[in-house]
Amino acid sequence: MEFTLLIVIIVLALIFDYINGFHDAANAIATVVATKVLSPFQAVVWAAFFNFLAYWVFGFGVADTVAKTANTMDINLVVILAGVIAAIIWNLFTWWQGIPSSSSHTLIGGFAGAAIAHAGFGVVSWYKEGADGGMPSGVLIIVAFIILAPLLGAIMSYLISIWLLNASKKSIYPKIFTASLMILTIWFVESQMIYFDQIEKPRFDSPFWSVAFESHNIKWFLVAFIVLSISTFCLIFSSLNLNQATAWLKKMQLLSSAAFSLGHGGNDSQKVMGIIAAAVAVYIHTSGVAQESLPTWLDVVLPNDEGAFKMPTWIPLACYSAIAAGTLSGGWKIVKTMGSKITKVTSFEGVAAETAGALTLYFTEHFKVPVSTTHTITGSIIGVGLTKRVSAVRWGMTVSLLWAWVLTIPISAILAAIIYYIFSIFI
Repeated sequence: MEFTLLIVIIVLALIFDYINGFHDAANAIATVVATKVLSPFQAVVWAAFFNFLAYWVFGFGVADTVAKTANTMDINLVVILAGVIAAIIWNLFTWWQGIPSSSSHTLIGGFAGAAIAHAGFGVVSWYKEGADGGMPSGVLIIVAFIILAPLLGAIMSYLISIWLLNASKKSIYPKIFTASLMILTIWFVESQMIYFDQIEKPRFDSPFWSVAFESHNIKWFLVAFIVLSISTFCLIFSSLNLNQATAWLKKMQLLSSAAFSLGHGGNDSQKVMGIIAAAVAVYIHTSGVAQESLPTWLDVVLPNDEGAFKMPTWIPLACYSAIAAGTLSGGWKIVKTMGSKITKVTSFEGVAAETAGALTLYFTEHFKVPVSTTHTITGSIIGVGLTKRVSAVRWGMTVSLLWAWVLTIPISAILAAIIYYIFSIFI
C-alpha cells in the first residue's frame, strides 16, 4: 500500500509539473508574443527548450528548501498526496479563470496545509536561521517573497529601463556608467566562481572544462552574459536610428526571454523535485524499509545539518521534461493577461522586464528561496510601466492579481486539509 501511494504521488507530482508548465508558460512568452517578436507557437517552443536546458544550469537549492517545508519524520504519504492534489486543483482553476497565480505557492501551501491537518502547526518549518549567517529558510520567508519577489522585479526593471532610456541619449555620462558596470559585473562574477581545486566531483579531467561546465559557474556566466550584452547595446544605442534600435531590441528580447525561461525551469522544476524527495523520505520512514535495501532509482538523501542532499538523475530529468512539455502546451488565457492587461508592452519594455525577471530568479535561486516566477515577471512588467507614467499600469488588474497571490497559500492549505481529512477516512 505504501509503495503504491509513493508511485501515485510521483505520477501526480509530474502531472502538477506539466500543469505548472502550461500555467506559467505565459510568464516567459507573454512579452515576446505581445511584441510579435515570435509567433505563439515559436514562443512556446523557444521557452520549452530553455526550460529543459535549465537541468544543466541549476543545482538543488530550491528543492532542498521545499523538501524541508514540513518535518518528514512527523507526516505520512497521505499528507503529501493531499497537498499535491490540492495544488493541481487550484492551478487548474486559476488557469481556467486566466489568473496568473503562483504554482510554487500553490504547491507549498498544499503541502503545509495537509501537514498541519495531520500533525498540527508545529510540524511545519516556519522559520529557520541560515547557517553561518546565510539566508534563513521556512514558510514565513516564502510568504515574505510574495511581496519581495515582485518588488525586486519591479525595482530592477525600472532601473534597467532608466538605464536604457539614458543610454539612448548622446551623452558621455551613460557610457561611463555602462563601462563601469561592465567592469563591476566581471569582478563580481569572478568572485563568485568555483575553481577546479574547489570542485568536489569534476565533470572532466581538464580543469578548464570542469570550471566552465560547473553548474554553479554556468549560472554566473549567464548573469555576466546578460548584463554585458545589454551593456554593449547601451554603448551603441545613441548612434542607432529608431528602426535600427527596434531591430536590435527585438533580437535582445530573444536573449531576455531565453534567460527568463531558464530561470523559470530552474526554479519551478526544483519544487517538484523537493516534493518527490520528501515523499521518498516519508516512505522510508513509514514503511520501515532500510535505505540500503532500496532500489537505486529511489536512492534519495534529504538535506541534513551537513548539507548532504542527493537524488537519482531520473528525478530532475523527469521534472525538467514535464515542465518543458507543459510549456509547449501553452496557456493562452494567461498570456493575454500578462502581455496586454497589465500595461502595453513593446520590445523595449519586454527586454527590461524579462532581464529583470531572469536576474531576480537567478539570485533568489542562489539563496535557495522558492519564489514565484509569476509574481516576479508581473512585478517586472509593472516596473517598466512605471517609467512611462503611473497611470500606464492598469492598477485595477494589478490589485486583482495581488488578491489572487495573497489567497493562494491559505486556499491551497485549506483545500489540502479538507482532502487530507477525506482521504484519512479511506486510506
